[in-house]
This record gives sequence, structure tokens and C-alpha cells, in this order.
Amino acid sequence: MAGGGGEAGRPYELVVFGASGFTGQFVVEEVARAAAGGELRGALRWAVAGRSREKLRAVLERAAERLGKAALGAEVGLLLCDVGDAASLAAMARQTRLVLNCVGPYRFFGEPVVEACVENGASCIDISGEPQFLEGMYLKYNEKAAEKGVYVIGSCGFDSIPADMGVLYTRDKLKGTLTAVESFLTVKSGPEGSCVHDGTWKSAVYGLADQDNLRKLRKKIGYAPVPVVGAKLKRRGLVFYSQEFKEYSIPFMGSDVSVVKRSQRYLHTELQETPVQYGAYVNVGGLGSVIKLMFAGILFLLLVKFSFGRKLLIKYPEFFSAGRFTKKGPTQKQMDGTSFTMTFFGEGYSEGQDPQNGKPNVKICTEVKGPEPGYVATPIAMVQAAVSLLEDSACLPKGGGVYSPGAAFSKTKLIERLNKRGVEFSVISKPEV
Repeated sequence: MAGGGGEAGRPYELVVFGASGFTGQFVVEEVARAAAGGELRGALRWAVAGRSREKLRAVLERAAERLGKAALGAEVGLLLCDVGDAASLAAMARQTRLVLNCVGPYRFFGEPVVEACVENGASCIDISGEPQFLEGMYLKYNEKAAEKGVYVIGSCGFDSIPADMGVLYTRDKLKGTLTAVESFLTVKSGPEGSCVHDGTWKSAVYGLADQDNLRKLRKKIGYAPVPVVGAKLKRRGLVFYSQEFKEYSIPFMGSDVSVVKRSQRYLHTELQETPVQYGAYVNVGGLGSVIKLMFAGILFLLLVKFSFGRKLLIKYPEFFSAGRFTKKGPTQKQMDGTSFTMTFFGEGYSEGQDPQNGKPNVKICTEVKGPEPGYVATPIAMVQAAVSLLEDSACLPKGGGVYSPGAAFSKTKLIERLNKRGVEFSVISKPEV
């Protein structure tokens, strides 16, 4: 895939599919911002795709208004397309080099888009945080995507670009060999509080209900074990007090650990890089928060096992998540007042030290911080991943295939691009021996 201009017969470089959905509208705004900001060599030819012409027009009007423009000109195409209509998906994929797929839950609606893209020679990026979908697509489409020379890159939103690229950033900043990292996520909200749209809640409900199938899928893929280099990283308990943050923390339930592991496996087997062990946690606050969370968690895990329980969880997200997930999603004010920080504590071996012998003798602390995770940082991450795919094509893995973000983008300028857009990577404390 050549960078810059479009391929012969493809009118667009990029199409946002599901553009009028809750997350899709913010992705459209972010693409419009990238197109206007001259982030690409030459003008970006792009389109929005979805089921309703009226809704797509409304989304383009909203984006223009948010960018302070009278309108987004004729340069933005409008494609009518339905995830249930394979012919319409194929027609969309044939017209573009890259599809940004915003239609979830991906376990139900993701595969037809991947299939259409691979069959018709378009690359595809999504923002799924569902390991079963991500790894299932690897099993089914990796070889075919490689044959066609297209890239299918999942989890390019808040799940899991900050974690996956954050581990690589930490590795690159350590003078020596990084062997283990733990990340701690803190989400801060303003006086208006914060919440998440219930699309993410649905994905979590179905994902946790289906853990057994994920195990079977991994057996089928037959992953080569990733060797443990350096001291083995200990797994922490279900709830523990974090001395660094002076609050309680719990394991992060998202896809970060599985995505980072896939990237590390790829970088180890394909590029002979030292694999990094990884654990992900989230800070939840004081004892009161822990007790509330435990009650909600136990109730969730009980209900998610039964189909009537899942129906209840999906019908009343606000009640069962104590207001954290709503059918309306967050207001603009809530989004403006929310931000995240992901702090990485890494350890390893200084230059000249053999990681196979002795204890780690060097530490480093880095962080990734940015705006509201779900609908501000996610579109930034997705669109900058798209820009990297289009612009840094010489730095992508040589063949196409199904990749995690770290595997696809480790040699590109993605981190640099994210820094410029307010998702910032920095070293907090230099490596100390």
C-alpha cells in the first residue's frame, strides 16, 4: 500500500463506517480535524458510511460546527451501507484503502466488515476491547489478509493503544533490557461526574459470559508460549492497597493484557525482541469505593452466567453499574471534565547485564495521559492509527495480516502523532540502577 495518494480506482483513502453511532460521530469529528490540520501529505479523500443518509448528513453538520466551519465540503463522500447487507459492505470496501469500523459490539457485527475488507483489498481498523473477537479474527483472516497485503488492526482505541504503545515506549526509554511492566490507570472526572455509553457495557456483558469459548479459541490458535525473561512478574490480588498511589487498586478487566501479550509475542517471534511481561491495574479509590465495587462485581458475575441475567444487565445498565454506564452516554460537559493517566512501572537489566541471571537492577516510570478515554482519547487514537497506516506504510510489518497495535505500529511515528494530539507519553523518573 503506497502512502499518500489513493490506489487506482479507489476514490477514498478512508471511510468511517458506523459514522452516525455514538462513538462514530466523535471519530468523524476527529477525521475532519486531521484532514483540516494538514496531517497528511496531500488532501485526505474520505467518506462516511451508515444506514441513514439523514443521520450521516447530521453528523457531518455537527462535525463542521464543532470545527467552526460553515460546512464540510463536497470532499466528504456519503455511502449507504448496512452491516447486515454483505453486498453493501463489499461495495464500501472496494472504494477505499482503509475502513474505520465503529459498529459494535464487534462479536456480533465485526466479522462481516473484516471479511468484506479482506476480500476486497481494503485495510481495517477497529476500537474493539473484546479479546475473543480480536483473536478470532486473527485465526480466521490472518493468512488471507497477508495474501492480499492488507492490514486488519483491532483495539485501536483507549483499549488498547495507551497500554500497548505505552509498554513499547517504556521499553525504548530504558537503557538496557526491559523485562516487566505494571500499569495503573487513574480516571479523574470533574464536578459533573463521568459515565460510559451502554455499547461498552454490552460488550463487557457478552465478553464475560463467554470466557470458556475464549479459552477454546486460544487452544485452537495454538499460540507459542512467550518465554519469561528476567525475574517473573508476580500477579497481584483481586484488591490491594497501592503504596505508590495511596489508594486501592484492582486488576484491569479490559483487553489490555491480552493485546500487549499478542504484541510481545509477535515482536519476540518475528523480530527477536526481548518479550516484556505485563500486568494491568486500575485505581479505584478508598475502602468505600472498594466495597461498592465488590457488591456490584459479585452481582454482575452472578447474573452474567444466565441468559435472563444478561437480559436484565442489558436492559438496566445504569442500575447495575451504579450510574457508570447509561443508554445516553456522557454529556459534553462530563467529557470536558474527564481525563486519564496510565502510569507504567518498569524493571529490567542495565546494559551489559544478562537478564537470564540475577535480579533486575534498573527501574523506570513512564506515563500516558490524555483526555476523556471513551469518546475523546479513543477517536484520537483510532484516527492517528489510521494516519500512521496511510502515511508510515514503509514502517509497517512487511506483509499484511491481522495485527495488534504494538505489532503493527512499533516502527511508525504513532507515538509522536498521539503526543501532538494530546495523548501524551512521557518519562516520569529516569532509569535508576
